[in-house]
Amino acid sequence: MAKTVKKETAGKTNSPEKEKKPFKFSRQHKVIFGALLVLFSIALLLAFISFFIYGQYDQNAVGYLTDRTVSVQNWLGKFGAYLADLFLYQGFGIASFLLVRLFFLTGIYLVLDMPVRKLKNTWFWDLFAIIIVSILLAFFADFLPELGGVIGYEMNLFMQDYLGKAGTLLVLVFGLIIYLIFKIKISPDGIKNYFETKKREAEERAFADSIAAPVAVQEITEDLLDEDEDVVRANLSKDFYDEDEEEMGEPILKPASQFEINKESLQPTISNSSSIKMEPTIKAPIVPIAPITLDVHPHVPEIIETKDDSFVIEKFADEDTVVENLSAKLVADFGEFDPTLDLSNFKFPTLDLLKEYATGGITINQEELEENKNRIVETLRNYKIEIAQIKATVGPSVTLYEIVPEAGIRISKIKSLEDDIALSLSALGIRIIAPIPGKGTIGIEVPNKNPTMVSMKSVIGSAKFQEAEMELPIALGKTISNETFVVDLAKMPHLLMAGATGQGKSVGLNAVLTSLLYKKHPAEVKFVLVDPKKVELTLFNKIERHYLAKLPDTDEAIITDNAKVINTLNSLCVEMDNRYSLLKDAMVRNIKEYNEKFKTRKLNPENGHRFLPYIVLVVDEFADLIMTAGKEVELPIARLAQLARAIGIHLIIATQRPSVNVITGMIKANFPARIAFRVTSKIDSRTILDTSGADQLIGRGDLLYTNGNDVVRVQCAFVDTPEVEKITEFIGNQKAYPNAYLLPEYVGEDNGIKLDVDISERDSMFREAAEIIVNAQQGSASLLQRKLKLGYNRAGRLIDQLEAAGIVGPFEGSKARGVNIPDLVSLDQFFNNEQNN
Repeated sequence: MAKTVKKETAGKTNSPEKEKKPFKFSRQHKVIFGALLVLFSIALLLAFISFFIYGQYDQNAVGYLTDRTVSVQNWLGKFGAYLADLFLYQGFGIASFLLVRLFFLTGIYLVLDMPVRKLKNTWFWDLFAIIIVSILLAFFADFLPELGGVIGYEMNLFMQDYLGKAGTLLVLVFGLIIYLIFKIKISPDGIKNYFETKKREAEERAFADSIAAPVAVQEITEDLLDEDEDVVRANLSKDFYDEDEEEMGEPILKPASQFEINKESLQPTISNSSSIKMEPTIKAPIVPIAPITLDVHPHVPEIIETKDDSFVIEKFADEDTVVENLSAKLVADFGEFDPTLDLSNFKFPTLDLLKEYATGGITINQEELEENKNRIVETLRNYKIEIAQIKATVGPSVTLYEIVPEAGIRISKIKSLEDDIALSLSALGIRIIAPIPGKGTIGIEVPNKNPTMVSMKSVIGSAKFQEAEMELPIALGKTISNETFVVDLAKMPHLLMAGATGQGKSVGLNAVLTSLLYKKHPAEVKFVLVDPKKVELTLFNKIERHYLAKLPDTDEAIITDNAKVINTLNSLCVEMDNRYSLLKDAMVRNIKEYNEKFKTRKLNPENGHRFLPYIVLVVDEFADLIMTAGKEVELPIARLAQLARAIGIHLIIATQRPSVNVITGMIKANFPARIAFRVTSKIDSRTILDTSGADQLIGRGDLLYTNGNDVVRVQCAFVDTPEVEKITEFIGNQKAYPNAYLLPEYVGEDNGIKLDVDISERDSMFREAAEIIVNAQQGSASLLQRKLKLGYNRAGRLIDQLEAAGIVGPFEGSKARGVNIPDLVSLDQFFNNEQNN
């Protein structure tokens, strides 16, 4: 097999006709173009500077650039004189110097391979400043055209013709205000805070200078104590009091580093004594005592007043904590991650692609309602059942008659009359709901003689669907009360559809897929379509590179071969295990939390994290798979149904044979949401819904939906094949991803690729891959993809070659392969032995 691949590759290489690759702006091109912009900006700067030195001399020579006899003084010659005249004189004047900055920054960004889109804001505001400055200079200095340029001069005259000088000046001032607020970020609060900060810094500086020279209390001798109190006060005020505050009548004691005071003569000393007020005169002499050390706190305490002046309470405010959040910084710089950026121009299908059937809505036949009501009342009265009240609710295909029986009537007696009422009404089949959940009534559903078709356009265009805040909204149709019935597939979390042949299962599947196509972007949801009949889902081939997912190395995304279904289901199990590993590393519980965390840039893509789209597996005929594959299909289906809800893989299974060997107990236990179309017997109805009622449906899209609680009757929306074809063509004609969404490759135990142990046939990166596997002690193709930046196919071949060489162990399902070599030293010995042999 390896030789065959090699021959095909060689044939492709030697082919004389080579496909032309589209031009790509490579790294070398960026460096060359960036260097050119940098040099051009330097040239502009030299030309502009020399223009203001030799501009008068070169002005006459600008028009004779082709004449070699004419000389100029510009530092860049005639070319520089022409550029300077073009940008400065005939352009924007001095403001053109900002163009030098723009060209230089753009060139530097290209040379250093930095994202140029970051300069979008700089280009906008610099061009805005160029226009405003040129007009402003032309307004105040119109006698010097070099300042504002011809463009600024003409724009100034144009504005003055319509606004006058005063109006032009106001517009220019308004432009400067916009530039200062939005570009330089100057605001009144910022100016106020600036001056307050300067004032506070000056006060702190003065305070620091005052405490820089400690008071030499030791120099206060016994002679000082004998002096008059006024003299003592005059001497102490120089060191202990603030002169400015003493003039205000409130002398404040300065917190010296260490000093000796008399405790009884002064108020209690605290860390920041500026808040303690002292009497204007000192009544007691100062006596030196033991030194007292004051603690200097980084912030000022709050003084709580008490009744006793000698008791002071301090309360310090909590310190502000600053947390450096890298993800918040990334979001502030680049914004949240947008998974739809690759297809940012994608347009959702429009409503005009759907057909609008001219039904005019539900038509109420008063005669029919009265006739059915009288027959129901008469039939029940024949069995001595009196009715206190009856109410009719008209739906698209069924009318619900709600009756309130007289007191003392048993509900089971009315329930047993289902066939008798159907006989009296001559109806195809009636369904009795006894009682209606949440209401104190009994419901009798009677089919309409002229049912109304529910179009997909009316369902998709309803406000309930358009405004639905659901992860995977599905519009199934309309209820008996003519209300659009919208459910969330992510909350179901899996859906089982069953019914007899020709009762609307395929139309229901198309309605489900159409709802998701109208609501979800290709980056948010992917479909895995299994169609054993090969004709039901083929229309969706056109959106393969938008919405479909498939296995690697497969031609068609829609699976029609039952043998490939097994590999696809097992591949989804591998994808499920991989996603659970990502959720474990991210420490989240479900796909919604994971994607929110990834969007806010809290997960590093270099660690294998990626945005996870929802995956919807649709199986059109499940009974055929069970017949051909049996347990090989049932086991992965059951495993996905049990575990895949949290990681965004949801199953929709449809079958026309609702027997217990197809819909087994394991399947039913994991599919709480079920849709039953018309079936032929009560046994089939109980198999699907665990209750009867599906055998009384009228067909043509009439269905019962249950999610483990109540049973709701819905008329499924009709979407025809031409409508689906228009939708898929509309999506398929837009820009798509390079390939369909690739699922992990699954290789069964019996399908392992056996490669010959031939060193010459090994991949060129075989040794590097072996070193990565031995270092990580984990054998997986995804690891090689991340580390070596390879595609999945080449990484898979490397894993197979490593297995053939004995470096990694065999395939173990969803687990990583074991590594047989413990360290790099053993790996070197392994390669040396191979070379010697």
